Amino acid sequence: MSEFRQKCIGKANLVGSFAAIPHPVAVEVMALSGLDFLCIDWEHAQISRDMIETMVRAADVRRVPAMVRVPGHAPEAIQAALDSGAQGVLVPRVSTAAQAEAAVKASRYPPLGERGVGPGRAAGYGYRIPEYLAGANDRTVVAVQVETAAGLANIDAIAATDGVDVIFVGPGDLSVSIDAIGPQGADKLNAAIRTVIGATVARGKTSGIFCASPQAISRWAAIGASFFVLASDTMFLGAGAPGHAAPAAPRGPGPRDELA
Repeated sequence: MSEFRQKCIGKANLVGSFAAIPHPVAVEVMALSGLDFLCIDWEHAQISRDMIETMVRAADVRRVPAMVRVPGHAPEAIQAALDSGAQGVLVPRVSTAAQAEAAVKASRYPPLGERGVGPGRAAGYGYRIPEYLAGANDRTVVAVQVETAAGLANIDAIAATDGVDVIFVGPGDLSVSIDAIGPQGADKLNAAIRTVIGATVARGKTSGIFCASPQAISRWAAIGASFFVLASDTMFLGAGAPGHAAPAAPRGPGPRDELA
């Protein structure tokens, strides 16, 4: 079992972030920040399939585990992410136990699943297939994202699904799905999140959640969550740039104006 998966299922407190900027430099910068892992956001960011592998490779250079949030439930996307060398997948919009089971099957090789064998980067481009197959099922983190009203209603069954390592709350989509948007919906959303975390912990699974701020991490850790995705590279960039940008010094016209 990989150290990363062991920490995940062992409920070690892990703080990562979404990587949404499709460039290896951005991944390396984030990897150097001290995060426990990165989750490449293939679902919402404009990242091409070939760039996924480049971003995973950049994380590997800095020895930081990289997961991929895949665009949906398609087995082909899950396999592509894992073949790139990612140490796990985060599958969005899982609303039923059947969908959770399908995510597990797509992520694991037989007899535990139905993942296809291919000569991708993870398997040394075909040179290390037997070695990779021998340990891939134990090393791969399978995380499913609960972020719908249906997922909330079915959380007990989802949490009971064999092979799921992490159940991850997506507060943004969940708030929309249960009509708990904005300050007026805060109590309703918080109650829903507590329900998901409680059911997950009761089943012995690892509970995770997206947090926009470090303060939110402390709040949800207090009731059992241990796997956190803190903001994203784009959010850090957007928050940091205004605070560090000094007003431009007045200057007269010059060659730079003509070239602008």
